Amino acid sequence: MTTLIAGAALKAGVAKADITPPVGQRMWGFAARGSPATGTLDPLWARVLVLEVGEKRLALVALDLGRPFGPASLERLREGAKKSSGISYVLVVASHTHSGPVIKDEYPPGSTPPWESIAIEKIVRAIDAAHEHAAEARLGTGYGLAYIGHNRRRVNADGTITWFDRNLTRIPTSPVDPTVSVLRVDTSEGQPLAILVNYACHPVVLGADNLNYSADFPGVMARTVEQALGGQPVCFFLQGAPADINPYYAVTPFEEDASRWRDWTGERLGHEAARVAKGVQTQSDSEASLDFAEDAITFHLRWQPEKFRAALRRFGEVFFEDFAPTIREEWQLPVATVLLNKRIAFMTVPGEAFVEFQINWRDRCPVRDAFFLGYANGYCGYFPTIQAAAEGGYGGADATAWVEVGAGERMVDHALVRIYQMLGRLTNTPQEAEYE
Repeated sequence: MTTLIAGAALKAGVAKADITPPVGQRMWGFAARGSPATGTLDPLWARVLVLEVGEKRLALVALDLGRPFGPASLERLREGAKKSSGISYVLVVASHTHSGPVIKDEYPPGSTPPWESIAIEKIVRAIDAAHEHAAEARLGTGYGLAYIGHNRRRVNADGTITWFDRNLTRIPTSPVDPTVSVLRVDTSEGQPLAILVNYACHPVVLGADNLNYSADFPGVMARTVEQALGGQPVCFFLQGAPADINPYYAVTPFEEDASRWRDWTGERLGHEAARVAKGVQTQSDSEASLDFAEDAITFHLRWQPEKFRAALRRFGEVFFEDFAPTIREEWQLPVATVLLNKRIAFMTVPGEAFVEFQINWRDRCPVRDAFFLGYANGYCGYFPTIQAAAEGGYGGADATAWVEVGAGERMVDHALVRIYQMLGRLTNTPQEAEYE
């Protein structure tokens, strides 16, 4: 855990890099998609926010990709940012768009896709630019509500789980989290520099028939917010815990005007995020501080290995080739926590968390402003609640959920402990208790 002693001012800088690959790459997210990318609907961006207090520097990198880069590329990114800009910690999150390129944890030697290596170089340069232009900043938060999706796991009367892909009538479902959490970063003069929007919903309005790169609805959301605030700030979409949440108009076929419903979804979220952002009052903290930690927690494989491999094959040979090489019986998975100015907290999960974890984290976090970031610093499948794991269904008890039951609960508990430690409310010295 790294802690900065109060006294220095908080500084912030932003930058963007276009990381859209060339056509011809296999696309992420749908086992049924049989062809590589043939074009681009809208560019895929890496957005960078650098926060600094004194000599300690954190870079938040938000990617329009299905998942973050694998360990080797992530290490290259962190080493490059540390060498060129003295970045202490790089936190990488992905929007989870299903219209981006495939990314793997491991590639055969010498076979890392050229686009990925180029993207890493571009992101390092963007981090350098954000650091170079970092200036004194102010923070503020706000909250709203947006209803753009539903819980895609229908629990039937007999206890079975039915897949609920689309919800064209927008019938209410549960659980969902309509909370739009906004962090606004301003210059010292009060001009918006960055708008961070944290929300939980799968970016799958575009379905398996789409062969064009797209950020899906988060890209539309970001453009909507930036336009509403005069085109000045950079808007970041921070995906939450959407493992069981689909947009109402999920997997819309192209012949049914998929782009229109992608835009409807992004604009609906974007208008609410912009409304909230405009009303946020930022403030300069007299005692700025930045605390962050990334801890590797040991988890085990949930399934018997050979039966797990067989289950993976039933998703298709390509799916098996992507995930089977990373099968192991034990993982060290990263859980990151960040605390800004002792009042704004972040926690991360390296994969697809069920929405209840996001709600639980926000309810239990000891500071009011609590952001939950999924698809962060890696990808290790689905993290269902214990109840969902027992109920079964997609993401609950199939081959997409390969980490031991209870992993999500442990991650939230661990993050809570870290935040209490950062606040100085948990120490390694016992108190002197008073007894009557």
